[in-house]
Amino acid sequence: MADAIVLDERLTWKEVAAIANGAELALSAEAWQRLSKARAIVDALVERAIRGYGINTGVGALCDVIIDRDDQQALSRNILLSHSCGIGDPLGKAETRAVMAAQIANFAHGFSGISVEVVEALLALLNADFLPVIPSRGSVGYLTHAAAIGLVLIGEGECRHADELISGREALKRLGLDPVALKAKEGLSLVNGTPCATGLAALTVSRFFHLLDWADAAAAMTYENLGAQAEPFAEMPLSLRHSAGLQQVGRNLRHLLAGSQLLTQSAGSRTQDPLSLRAVPQIHGAVRDVLRQAVDVVDRELSSVTDNPIVTGSPGAPQVHSQAHAVGAGLGLGMDSVATAAAELAAISERRIDRLVNPLVSGLPAFLAAENGVCSGFMIIQYTAAALVAENRRLAAPASLDGGITSALQEDILTHATPAADKALAILDNLQTILAIEVMAAAQAYDQQPQSAAKAVRTAALYARARGEVPFYRDDRPLNGVVAKIRSMMGTTSAGLEGEAS
Repeated sequence: MADAIVLDERLTWKEVAAIANGAELALSAEAWQRLSKARAIVDALVERAIRGYGINTGVGALCDVIIDRDDQQALSRNILLSHSCGIGDPLGKAETRAVMAAQIANFAHGFSGISVEVVEALLALLNADFLPVIPSRGSVGYLTHAAAIGLVLIGEGECRHADELISGREALKRLGLDPVALKAKEGLSLVNGTPCATGLAALTVSRFFHLLDWADAAAAMTYENLGAQAEPFAEMPLSLRHSAGLQQVGRNLRHLLAGSQLLTQSAGSRTQDPLSLRAVPQIHGAVRDVLRQAVDVVDRELSSVTDNPIVTGSPGAPQVHSQAHAVGAGLGLGMDSVATAAAELAAISERRIDRLVNPLVSGLPAFLAAENGVCSGFMIIQYTAAALVAENRRLAAPASLDGGITSALQEDILTHATPAADKALAILDNLQTILAIEVMAAAQAYDQQPQSAAKAVRTAALYARARGEVPFYRDDRPLNGVVAKIRSMMGTTSAGLEGEAS
């Protein structure tokens, strides 16, 4: 495990994203020591019968019911079984790994009191790619997602390994492990905290950074086909607007469009271009600024303890504290903001697609069709982009305001952090498709330019990459398959810019 990411004090969003995409995880000696000490504190609380939520009491509205020592292990097991009530399609591989990484990181702070054996089993499952099947729906925060992971540890539930679906017990057996006999508090710790939302949020941030660079690349290609304003992205005027994101986008556009003979030929023929072309730095830049703020939220969450209760002190002087650290309000608000920003980025891309295919404004063949009338070209694929933008608008409604009351008024405000991250990922999925349509349409537009002027070196390279996937479109095959190829290329390769995630 020489190339594993080693968790010492905390993980970052980049490290969680790397683990989600296949990197292994290990804990430092200090992290293992923190785990051992916290477990010893919980054992001392049990021994001294000091009241602690979920240790020797029931959970939720049953928090004042005292649980005898003989029943505390049963409580831990029962919590996992009763809380495993998620429904719907399971999370994907990357999403599952991200959640598991964030969960281990939360335990490794050393304030949960979960045993070394439980974390060793979680690490073994993660690093060997035996991934618990986590139903994606039915959570207002974290409980059902996390319970599905905990089930596997006790030999219940299901795991997916490669293309095989096996029982949790079989997964442990293949790893040479026995089902864990959970101790006091461990069942609660396994379902508690914000790791579900945090893991998904880290993956959201990673995917969004990747797509931001592709959005700038797609916009540059479209602008080169349609732009007519002289020096629209010049450095000095843009510097008057104080926004780090705007300045980054301005640099990207100047980099991508440098040396374009197409733009030289048209420059100055229009005083101002339409906003979907002219305002790329201002809108794309604002989106980058929002994402930077979300990064701070995710990294703060990863550096924080989000269990409840937490244990402190020492085995000789154990302390337990009931707080509300498992509430993910910051993540919910942050992911809602990211969702809105991603929807905005998709909306401006769709407007640029419309200008590429619309003969009323493009100066190009109607709908970029090979033959007008006989071929419809990209007429209907713009409908697809418009439909996805409308879907994004619905998805961008803030999850953090959904509220709700659960557990007999005990949990009477809900911040929906996990659903907020989940719908942000759904919007990013739509965004990737819309950007693929724009790249594909821009490539088609290059082929139909009335002049033979040369593209910029870097946009020419992007055009060549698109044409390496799909040829000029002549209504000769289903267009959704063409989009899928460009989308796949964008998902697996970089746009070639030096963005914040590099």
